[in-house]
Amino acid sequence: MKIRISASVIGALGIAAAAFGAHGLENIASPEQVRWWAIGAAIQLVTAPCVLLAALHRDQISAVVGWLWVVGVGLFSGSLYAMALGGPRSLGAVTPLGGVALVAAWLGLLFPFSKPSSKEL
Repeated sequence: MKIRISASVIGALGIAAAAFGAHGLENIASPEQVRWWAIGAAIQLVTAPCVLLAALHRDQISAVVGWLWVVGVGLFSGSLYAMALGGPRSLGAVTPLGGVALVAAWLGLLFPFSKPSSKEL
């Protein structure tokens, strides 16, 4: 899957997750579970434009950064969503791994990536 498609899917699912969290989750989940869901949706919605940024600026941002955002949001938000829907609390051990990937992606922006121009070859 290309990084731009990932950005689109992450953004669309983030909106759907936020809507579900706002309009249906409180009827079936505890306040703590609703909070987990809200955090997952917030992180997902912040990450979607970052993934798109990586896709649109492939000449300046390493693809690794984009994929770190994709994997990070999958692990971070995904584990919170699963726990909010009644999954085992042991899934909480996955959440920090996603957080590490997200932080690594942001730090990856410190290292500009540029493809060599034809003049440099």
